[in-house]
Amino acid sequence: MMDDANDALTTDIGEDTSADGILALPQAAIAERLRKAGLRPTRQRVALGALLFGGEDRHVSAEILHAEALSAGEHVSLATVYNTLHQFTGAGLLRELAIDGGKAYFDTNTSNHNHFFIEAEGELMDIPGDSIRVDGLPEPPEGMRVSHIDVVVRLVPKS
Repeated sequence: MMDDANDALTTDIGEDTSADGILALPQAAIAERLRKAGLRPTRQRVALGALLFGGEDRHVSAEILHAEALSAGEHVSLATVYNTLHQFTGAGLLRELAIDGGKAYFDTNTSNHNHFFIEAEGELMDIPGDSIRVDGLPEPPEGMRVSHIDVVVRLVPKS
C-alpha cells in the first residue's frame, strides 16, 4: 500500500510551486495519495501535503510547516498542523522523530535510515540506511518484536 502511495508522487508533476518555490505536486496527486493512505483529502490536508511532499525528502517541525503554510496563504492554526502531521504519521506518510524529548521532527522519507542532528542549528540530516549497524540487541519481552531502531548521531562543531 505504501508503494502505491509513493508511486503517486513520482508521476504527473505539475507547475505549482510551494512556499519555498520548489516544484510541488498537483493537488489531485496529493489528494489521491491521501486517499490511498486512508485519509480524507480535506483542503487543509491537501495544502499541507503539497508543502510536505512537493519536492525532495525533508525534515520539518510543526512550527516550520505552519510558517510555510502561512507564507503560502493557507490560513491554518498551529494545532491543525500538529494534528495533520500526526494523522499523516499514523497513516504511514511521515516518520516522527523525537529529539530531546520535547522537540518533534517529521520526516517525509519513511524508509529505514538514521540521522545526524546538528545541535547548534537544530537540523536533521539523513544517514543512509546501511551505514550504521546495531549488534547485540537484547531479546524483546514475550509477545513483542522490534519494529525499528532510530539512531540519532548528534554533531557539534570541532573545537
